[in-house]
Amino acid sequence: MKTRIALYAVGGSLILLGLRGIVTESEPRSWVVWFAGAVLLHDFVLVPAVLVIGVLTAWLPVACRTPVRAALIVAGALTLVASPMVLSTGQRPDNPSILPLSYGRSLVILLALVVAVTAIWLLRKRTQK
Repeated sequence: MKTRIALYAVGGSLILLGLRGIVTESEPRSWVVWFAGAVLLHDFVLVPAVLVIGVLTAWLPVACRTPVRAALIVAGALTLVASPMVLSTGQRPDNPSILPLSYGRSLVILLALVVAVTAIWLLRKRTQK
């Protein structure tokens, strides 16, 4: 119990430190817009997408549903987060250090990793029967 309280105190202190940094070292209005956008994206894109995934995968055998749903949700989240970089949003010809990597290739590698982990998960579930 004491450990939990200590961890809460440390976490709360770090949150306050971060908030102080937002207020003193940046423009708070831009952060408010960013957080509001994150809430809207979560409520109007992510949650409906997860619900649709649940409905569309209902035909799968029960043993396969959780791994496939998890993979689709992770793949969707990765794609959503990587999309601005893959589309080169914010890249400028006068500054090649902005978005210098091959983000499309990296996304494909990560998605292949999600597929591989899901395949292993399904194979292990199959062999446990």
